[in-house]
Amino acid sequence: MFRLSIVSPARVLYDKEVKSLIAPGSEGYLGVLSDHAPLITSLAAGKITIKEGDDIERTAAVSGGFLEVSDNVATILADSVEFAEEIDVGRAKSAFERAKQRLGLQSPDLDLTRARAALKRAENRLKIAGGKT
Repeated sequence: MFRLSIVSPARVLYDKEVKSLIAPGSEGYLGVLSDHAPLITSLAAGKITIKEGDDIERTAAVSGGFLEVSDNVATILADSVEFAEEIDVGRAKSAFERAKQRLGLQSPDLDLTRARAALKRAENRLKIAGGKT
């Protein structure tokens, strides 16, 4: 077991002892177990999977951020993390449709990188919540 804290600028979202963590690292998904070697990595948008002490598995959508592991403590710092049961599927679908429309316009003042990132975030939230894209 090790301590996992998930922190956003607004609040501490999660702080418990867990058995394992799977997170979307910038180079691919990575797993963390007790006594993991020290690590600092950036996170991509994707799915966080947490196995708690009672073998209950929790999933969350993360929009990116950082993961630090040291001395049996893992800390995720992220702008946005939503547990699957907290995701508003209707809002996520609306965000997905808006992002698709923006990308379809291809206007000269469109920030393509930002529009693609918005689409990816909305798609990720829908996937984690069980909604279809």
